Amino acid sequence: MNQMNEDIIKKYAQILRQAEDTGISIEQPITLSYPQISIEEAYAIQLLNIDQKIKEGHKVVGKKIGLTSKAMQQVFNVDQPDYGHLLDSMEVENGASVPMNKVMQPKVEGEIAFVLKEDLKGPNVTTEDVIAATDYIVPSIEIVCSRIKDWKIKLADTIADNASSGLFLLGDNKFSIDQVDIINEEMKLYKNGVMVNQGKGEDASGNPAYCVAWLANKLYEFGVTLKKGEVILSGALSAAVDVKANDTITVSFLNLGDVTVKFV
Repeated sequence: MNQMNEDIIKKYAQILRQAEDTGISIEQPITLSYPQISIEEAYAIQLLNIDQKIKEGHKVVGKKIGLTSKAMQQVFNVDQPDYGHLLDSMEVENGASVPMNKVMQPKVEGEIAFVLKEDLKGPNVTTEDVIAATDYIVPSIEIVCSRIKDWKIKLADTIADNASSGLFLLGDNKFSIDQVDIINEEMKLYKNGVMVNQGKGEDASGNPAYCVAWLANKLYEFGVTLKKGEVILSGALSAAVDVKANDTITVSFLNLGDVTVKFV
């Protein structure tokens, strides 16, 4: 990385940090103000801000995978997912109320979360390796947020913005991965008691475990290993749903159970 790129990375990392700290969205996407940004630079921006969070005392507790569905990949004109980091400060309890001033332009997604009992290190991780390394799975809600105004983003924007991470919730009941047919597991997403979205495990790139394998292999490019005990959000099973104050979201899985969050 040359000096000019380092300056660019520091500049946009600072812009994103300021947006998060102030709650004031960035007016112009990075891809508009710096159109030549590369995917590598976008990840470098993300990692710089994560490193800063770690220095401030936050802990990385897992990763999230985004853009796992074909529909979302078509929106961004890409052929693979992306990823972001989960910090301890991002997790909230199942059934919790989330103040709107803690989230920016929130949307919610229903996902299957994997918790690892062994490290997963690329470059040749398979779906079978993921299944063997999984301690348990749980239902989850990811609250995605964007520090960029009106979600006017392209792939590099969301990557730089920690894959548009916000908060996440995990279900109360843990399941062995061999207890559930994750490919055919059904999910329904309810907003204020009305079903607004549904999906199946196969909607995450055909198999949520495949998504975790992709992540382990992608992280190898950055010298990063998925660690024992980490939570991996494997990707949304349907389109993200907008939320506002006083909305209650319940994600209900056929076998894995429910996860609920209210916005206040």
